[in-house]
Amino acid sequence: MSSSLNKLKALTSRLEDKLEQKGKVKSALPLEKEAVKNSEEKAVEKTVTQVPKAQTISSDSVRNKNIDRVKELYEKLKIFEKSPDFDTIFIYKAMNLSGIGLKEDDFGRVREGKYIQIIAITYEPDKNGKKKAKNISLGYFGKAETLDNSLKNEIIEFVLCWRYEKAFQNVEHYKDLIAKIETPSHALF
Repeated sequence: MSSSLNKLKALTSRLEDKLEQKGKVKSALPLEKEAVKNSEEKAVEKTVTQVPKAQTISSDSVRNKNIDRVKELYEKLKIFEKSPDFDTIFIYKAMNLSGIGLKEDDFGRVREGKYIQIIAITYEPDKNGKKKAKNISLGYFGKAETLDNSLKNEIIEFVLCWRYEKAFQNVEHYKDLIAKIETPSHALF
């Protein structure tokens, strides 16, 4: 821990030195060069502020299409039987599959002899008040050997689309938190 603290202090010191040097270089520039630099920076800032708007529009449409697909698969896979309110499926902390691989090396591969289930993961306090992971089956689809390939793909798609929406929600959460803090004018980001 002491080593990490020392590394952090060294990094902070280097950043402060660079900021100080940047301030000295900026003040040493002749006024003409400063004016050109300011106009270039304003042009870049204008371009940069326009880019997120375009990205927001496209990410919103992607998100809307994704949530529509999640709803469609929610109905088709009969997830509503275990979780009747669609919006509550996003309360879960994570979602996984049993019986089908989702890692790079075994993606989409069914595991022979296993049962296929969509598993939602939540954290609930135990009798001592300590949070423990709890698995909840949202869908049971039988043995791996009997699973139809198109059904397998829809199950995988549901989990991945759910994770994608969850990622959007997490990004939104962090944007809200960042908006609540006051960013100093000398911040690096």
